[in-house]
Amino acid sequence: MNTLNVKKGDNVVVNSGENKGKTGKVLSVNVEKKTAIVEGLNIVKKSTKPNAKYPQGGIIEKEAPIHVSKLNRINENGKAVRSTGKVTNIKIKK
Repeated sequence: MNTLNVKKGDNVVVNSGENKGKTGKVLSVNVEKKTAIVEGLNIVKKSTKPNAKYPQGGIIEKEAPIHVSKLNRINENGKAVRSTGKVTNIKIKK
């Protein structure tokens, strides 16, 4: 089973690449390809023919997927957090 460190609705920061240091909200996640689409980041231009959604056609800008290894979640304090899968702060009762 594949598990990822980000899910839809998380606020994330980009670690590397053209958008390094920028933050955004995760719009969707593809578990099979291990990618996520982040709002306002990794914008690409795409040519489209006229259709119902874009009656004029032309060049549109949209978000492209980013590999999840380049993303870190932002915690409630506003700091980037690495997901390790380790459990910390366990209190043992004696």
